[in-house]
Amino acid sequence: MTDVVQIRKPTDPNPSSDPRTDLLGMSLADLEAFSVDVLQDKKFRGKQLFKWIYGKRITDFALMTDMSKSLRIKLQEVARISRMDERVVQRSSDGTIKFLWGLADDLQVESVLIPESKRLTLCISSQVGCPVACDFCVTGKGGFTRNLTKAEIIGQIVQAQEHSERPISNVVLMGMGEPLLNLDNVLDTMETAQVPDGFGISHRKITISTVGLIPQMEELGKRSRINLAVSLHGTTEEQRTQIMPINRKYSLAELVAAMRAYPLKHKKWITIEYIMLRGVNDTIDDAYRLAKLLHGIRSKVNLIPYNKNPFTDYERPDDRDILRFQEILIGRGFHTIVRLNRGNDIDAACGQLGGYEQERPNKRVRQRAAAFADAGEDVVEDVADAAADDLGTDD
Repeated sequence: MTDVVQIRKPTDPNPSSDPRTDLLGMSLADLEAFSVDVLQDKKFRGKQLFKWIYGKRITDFALMTDMSKSLRIKLQEVARISRMDERVVQRSSDGTIKFLWGLADDLQVESVLIPESKRLTLCISSQVGCPVACDFCVTGKGGFTRNLTKAEIIGQIVQAQEHSERPISNVVLMGMGEPLLNLDNVLDTMETAQVPDGFGISHRKITISTVGLIPQMEELGKRSRINLAVSLHGTTEEQRTQIMPINRKYSLAELVAAMRAYPLKHKKWITIEYIMLRGVNDTIDDAYRLAKLLHGIRSKVNLIPYNKNPFTDYERPDDRDILRFQEILIGRGFHTIVRLNRGNDIDAACGQLGGYEQERPNKRVRQRAAAFADAGEDVVEDVADAAADDLGTDD
């Protein structure tokens, strides 16, 4: 049975007018600099703060008992450790937990905690909404507002951990948003998540997913060791453009070439995410074409049977067709798994996040262009226009 728990905790009072520095989201180096420059104390105080904030998840400076009372009083005067509202916590019959977080500006994002026998995975969001508008995804149909801050990204890990005695072992950036459009904040927080005095999550157990933003993929490969997942979802240019407008900006052929050139570290693989839509991309020919596209790329394939939602008309393929697709890829030498449908009864499965509130589609089109501009890209007018045409919207 699905268990729904409604929780409302007080947020920081009017945080926009709070002059104190929010320490959540700061790296170890940031906290060390804060200790020297603001607290006028020793550098090692930063490491102490790091352990309290991320290792012990404490927000009350008075409880940080390895510091002097005078320093704790000073911290209360000049700093704070923020928390998001836990607006809704839903528990699936399979143990999956979905969180709806309320942000300081009253916007909302979701995360999903997925327990398995040997690991505990947290799927986190990187943006409020999503600007790339994949046609099968609920998040993209709900509009895009802004990037998440470092505190809001790492805060999902901090607060989700409160709901499990087991430590979170894996983090996947596959929630709301396109992570590579918020690359600086995402990479900084994932570096923080790896520090042993905090969460100590290995880079081998952190995965960032993208629709295929090629310049940002290249930057990711230069700056980070975390795993890359690419949402491919199509085996021809026409097919992928139909369900992923970004294909008009970065074609399937260009994306495959970028994956071939990606600087994979030792023992690393690119994860290929492939959502299976009945009658769209689930044929035997698609399976053979996918194998041909991926030939020579060190990759593994996650087949994701479509999860039904009320905002699209797509259907899930029959199990027989899914297994036949998998068998073809395995026969061509690709490690291929069919992703389990986790949290479907609480709309926590792949492609279902963000269904709590839908914004006007024409607003989504305008804001999608703004997100690309923020990332240093030219405004993707063809993608926005295509999405508007498909939705029948006027600006």
